[in-house]
Amino acid sequence: MSRIDATKPFMPVRFAVLTVSDTRDPSSDKSGDTLVARIEGAGHVLAARTILPDERDQIAAQLRMWCADPGIDAILSTGGTGLTGRDVTVEAHRDVYEKEIEAFGTVFTLISMQKIGTSAIQSRACAGVAQGTYLFALPGSPGACRDAWDEILSLQFDFRHRPCNFVEIFPRLDEHLRRK
Repeated sequence: MSRIDATKPFMPVRFAVLTVSDTRDPSSDKSGDTLVARIEGAGHVLAARTILPDERDQIAAQLRMWCADPGIDAILSTGGTGLTGRDVTVEAHRDVYEKEIEAFGTVFTLISMQKIGTSAIQSRACAGVAQGTYLFALPGSPGACRDAWDEILSLQFDFRHRPCNFVEIFPRLDEHLRRK
């Protein structure tokens, strides 16, 4: 079972938050606010935040820009993971991924099932890695953002979490680029 090893130091992670929406602005971005509050409340750093419309090329370009930024370790996007024609966040993420973290969507669905039942099937939450940066595409509801952070991300982005976590493998995410 997972646990926190209090003998290890906490290591803050630098996050970027991207809200994908045709209708949200800074005053109405409740999902983005939820993620920022949890990131900062856990002792991590908010390195960047923006809102973009549901445009695949713009989303992918922003993700690539943040992946290239050495001041950003992980990106959380919220919105655009559903089934409608304008929901293109998952496709934009997959345009950028070098490797997909396939189990994230499965674990997220299991957690969502406990809260919203079979409606969880409508989410296409996903995650991956690119240029040594973690990327997560979360649904656009504050509840889904809370569930993803509280039940998965807060633990995986805590270096003290055992038996393993995302933070401890940061140095090895881009090792294939250094092997030459």
